[in-house]
Amino acid sequence: MMYAQGARRVAFIGMMGALSNALFVVSITVFNWGQVALDLSHMGTLIASMYGGPAAGLIVGAIAGLGGGLYFGSMSGLTTLYLPGFVVGKALTGFTVGLLSRAFNLMNRNRKALLALIFTLIGYVPECLFTIAFFLVLIPAFAPPPVAGYLVPLLVPILTKAWIEMTIMGFYMAALVGNQGFTHLVSRLWPIYSPTITSNR
Repeated sequence: MMYAQGARRVAFIGMMGALSNALFVVSITVFNWGQVALDLSHMGTLIASMYGGPAAGLIVGAIAGLGGGLYFGSMSGLTTLYLPGFVVGKALTGFTVGLLSRAFNLMNRNRKALLALIFTLIGYVPECLFTIAFFLVLIPAFAPPPVAGYLVPLLVPILTKAWIEMTIMGFYMAALVGNQGFTHLVSRLWPIYSPTITSNR
């Protein structure tokens, strides 16, 4: 029984990781402006973190960072910097959203749709701060000056785009956690939360 449950959880993490990177590929194919591209890869991260908790969110977030790290790293010639940077940044969001979801028992609340949006935005704050440090500290320290001079000014449009993306994905998550059918489907793979509302808090 425990083996079967573990296998389902591994499958869930694998599916969400694959979803994240598939959405990244679709996003950069449709909307791409060089070093600034639409990135909806956190959808898998958010689903994993809200339903599976901080550990699942952290793992899927790290997997979600692989696509972006390899893609933008190869474009800038800084794969050894971008790849771990993307993995750490996205893992931070998955862990934080999962922590909030678990701490506030998200799936058993009446206003879970609104909370899903709020947790998505709050959960991005650590990654946002890490991104600022990445562009203002790590890139100038490790990238050649001409490359750093080109990349550092992209911080503001990248963060603006990121907050827009997180808001969009927050509304998607609000719709998903409010959908009993989707919640029942996910609970078959990761049966942590009861899909039945038990609290008015």
